[in-house]
Amino acid sequence: METITIPKEEYELLKSQAQIYRSIASDFFRTIGNDNLKNILSEFKDTNLYSDEFLSDLENGLAKSSYFKSNNQLL
Repeated sequence: METITIPKEEYELLKSQAQIYRSIASDFFRTIGNDNLKNILSEFKDTNLYSDEFLSDLENGLAKSSYFKSNNQLL
């Protein structure tokens, strides 16, 4: 293992940024966890940017994902 020396001010800044990142990431993933498959598909469809084939593939892929299987949030 190598040792890297940085000024204390820079260390404190990096430490603060890491804490902020962890907080934002935690909030982000908590928000995602509140969505169910039906809501996600509806939001994609409402944009009118995606073909029916893409939406069907998206639904099939998400339904098979470990996230939705483990959280029972398909509908």
